[in-house]
Parts: sequence; C-alpha cells; structure tokens
Amino acid sequence: MSEPTISATPEYRRLEGPLEYEQAINTIIQQASHQLRIFDYDLRNEGYNSLQRFELLQNFLLASRSNLLIIVLHDTRYLTSECPRMMNLIRQFSHAISVYQTTAEARIASDPFIIADDAHFLHRFHYDHPRAALSLNDKDAALDLIRRFNEILELSEPAASPTTLGL
Repeated sequence: MSEPTISATPEYRRLEGPLEYEQAINTIIQQASHQLRIFDYDLRNEGYNSLQRFELLQNFLLASRSNLLIIVLHDTRYLTSECPRMMNLIRQFSHAISVYQTTAEARIASDPFIIADDAHFLHRFHYDHPRAALSLNDKDAALDLIRRFNEILELSEPAASPTTLGL
C-alpha cells in the first residue's frame, strides 16, 4: 500500500465551541490511514459513544490490519462503564487498540489532543474549555504533540481490558 500524498500546504483552523470540536474529531479520524493517537481526560463529552464515531473508528480499523489506535486517558471509568460502543471496538480490534491510564505523575497534562498519521492533529488547549486548534498536513507542527504524547504514554500503564475479567 502506498503512502498517502500529503498536501504541501498545511491547513490550520481555530475552533471555539464544543460542536466544532466534536466535528473536528471526526475530521481527524477521517484523515487517518495508519495510526491514531488519542489523549483525553476520559472521553466523556466528545461523542465517543455515538454511532457515527463508532463507525468512523471501525472503518479506520477495518481499512488495514496494521492500523493502530492508541488511547491514553487520565480516567478510564467512563470508557469501561458507560461507553459500550468503544468497548465493543476494543474487543473486536484487540490486536489494533491499546488503552492506557496515566499515572499520578502524568495527571498534570490537561490539554487533550488527537494525532493522525504524524501529520494531522486536533489540540484542545484545556479539557475544561472548548477552544482548540485543528491542523491538517503539517508534520512539523505535529511533531511537538507526538513527543508530548510519547512522554504521557511513558507515564501511563495498560488499562481498559476487553473483558470484565481482564483476560
């Protein structure tokens, strides 16, 4: 499979409200062709249990057996107890989805973001506020968030097992 062509012109858009942010999450997912990295407090208010989000993520994961979704959360309780569509995805694509929970050392991070294929990202400046930035086709700008994601991931531990027994 050939690499997707990245446009030479990066696109940047500032987002001001929760609806714009939720729509931008869908945009980022649709841009992904290999990997999605998600860092969030708990996925609660961004539509992760909606049918549309489920279908977008499912389509991404079905597109290639090598596609990866890595999720890092401060709190996994919402995901495991109130987000059955996401848990179904985790069960169905256990080979492609990893979920981590931050340790106390990483809980200072308060700016959720999503990175698609090292070139597109959505960055919310604080999880209590709707302001965010959407950037497409900008590998240079995404690099800082990739480093940040990796640092947060290093301070996290595996979580959200696909079964209630943890097997």
